[in-house]
Amino acid sequence: MSSSTSLLIRRAQIVLTNGDLMIGDVLTRDRLIVEIAPEISTAVPDREIDAQGLTLLPGVIDPQVHFREPGLEHKEDLFTATSACAKGGVTSFLEMPNTRPLTSNQQALDDKLQRAQNKCLVNYGFFIGATGENLPDLLAANPTPGIKIFMGSMHGPLLVDSEEKLEAIFAQGNRLIAVHAEDQARINQRRQEFAGIHDVAVHSQIQDNQAALLATKRALKLSQKYQRRLHILHMSTAEEAELLREHKPSWVTAEVTPQHLLLNTSAYEKIGTLAQMNPPLRSPHDNEVLWQALLDGVIDFIATDHAPHTLEEKAQPYPNSPSGMPGVETSLPLMLTAAKQGRCSVAQVVKWMSTAVAKAYGIPNKGAIAPGYDADLVLVDLNTYRPVVREELLTKCGWSPFEGWDLTGWPVYTIVGGQIVYEKGKLNTQVRGQALTFN
Repeated sequence: MSSSTSLLIRRAQIVLTNGDLMIGDVLTRDRLIVEIAPEISTAVPDREIDAQGLTLLPGVIDPQVHFREPGLEHKEDLFTATSACAKGGVTSFLEMPNTRPLTSNQQALDDKLQRAQNKCLVNYGFFIGATGENLPDLLAANPTPGIKIFMGSMHGPLLVDSEEKLEAIFAQGNRLIAVHAEDQARINQRRQEFAGIHDVAVHSQIQDNQAALLATKRALKLSQKYQRRLHILHMSTAEEAELLREHKPSWVTAEVTPQHLLLNTSAYEKIGTLAQMNPPLRSPHDNEVLWQALLDGVIDFIATDHAPHTLEEKAQPYPNSPSGMPGVETSLPLMLTAAKQGRCSVAQVVKWMSTAVAKAYGIPNKGAIAPGYDADLVLVDLNTYRPVVREELLTKCGWSPFEGWDLTGWPVYTIVGGQIVYEKGKLNTQVRGQALTFN
C-alpha cells in the first residue's frame, strides 16, 4: 500500500479517547484517521479489514529502547528491532544514545535518522546523550525528544555522575532531561563489598534500592532548583515511588517497565542472567508499590527499555554477563493480560502505552483514536491466549525473559500511517515509518 491509499476497519471494538468502548468502523486516508462511526457505508476504500471480535487501540509508543545501531548490530539493528515492534503493536519508539559512535552530536543524530528512514518499519525518534562535555550539542541538536543522562551503571563518556556537570546541564536550556537514576559511587562501593561472587542474584544487591533512590533524589533536587522538565526512566523501587508520591512537581514524569511490574528477584533462579538488567529486578513488595503508583498516576507511563544481548553474551558468568533484555514484542500482550486479570483496565493500558507518552514528549497527532490523528493503530485479540515462544520472536537476539508465559492481546494487525505493516503473522517489509516531531 502506498501512503495515499484508504483503509476501512469494520466492526472493531474501539477504545475511544475518553476510555469508552464502541463497536464501529474507522476510516483512514493519507496517513490520517478521517472518520469514526458505528457504521461507515459511504466509503469505497482501497482495503477493508473485518475486525469483528478484535479490539482497536492506538499504536504503542515505546519511549525507551536500545536498538543497537550503529556499532552493535550483532545484537539488533533498526530493521530487526522495528520488525519486532510491528509484531508487538509498537508503532513509534524513542531510542537511546549508547550506540557506537554515541549519539552525542548533530552528526551522529543525523546518521541515525538517515538509517531509520531507510530501515524502520515504524516511526522513530532519537535521544541526544549527555557526556558532561557536550553542552552546546545538547542545546542545539534537533529533532530529539530530549537529553539522556546516565547518572550511573554506565562506562565511558556517557557516565555523568559529578554534581558540577549535572548542574550545568540542568541549568541551561529547557529541553526535557531523561535520567537513568542510579548512584555510581554507591554502585562502585557495593561492587567492592560483593567482589568475587558469581551468583547473578547479587546484581540486585550491588545496584540496590538505595542506589536508585539517591540518584532520583539528586535529579529531583536539580529539577526543582531550575524548574527543569525531568523524566525518570525505568523507575524500579518502592522508595522512589513513595518519594514521587510526596514530592512530584507538575513538570516531572516517570515510567516503569513491564519487567519491574511483573518480574522480581525470584526470576534469577528460573532464568539466570536473562533476568539481569539495569536497574535490577527488585522484590515482590517493590512490584506491588510500583503497580499502585502506576494506578494512582504517580508513575505516568510504560516503557520497555528493550536492550537485547545475544544468548552467547548472556551465557557469560556474572559479572561479565551484560545487563538488558528485549521487550517490544511482549509489552502490549503482557499489559493486556494484566488487564484481563483485573490488575487494570484496557483503557488504562492505552493511556500508559500511548496517550500519556505522546503528551509527555509533545508528539503531535499520536496516542489516540480520533479524526485528524495519525493512523497508527493496532488490532488485538483479547480472547485468545498464546505462549511466548522463542522461535517466533523477531528480535535478533532471539529470546525473551517471558518465554513460556501464556498471554492474550497479541496483535493481529499493526498499522503505521494507514499502512498495514503486520497482518496475521506476516510482515509487510515495504512499509516505512516517519521521523517523529516534538513540540
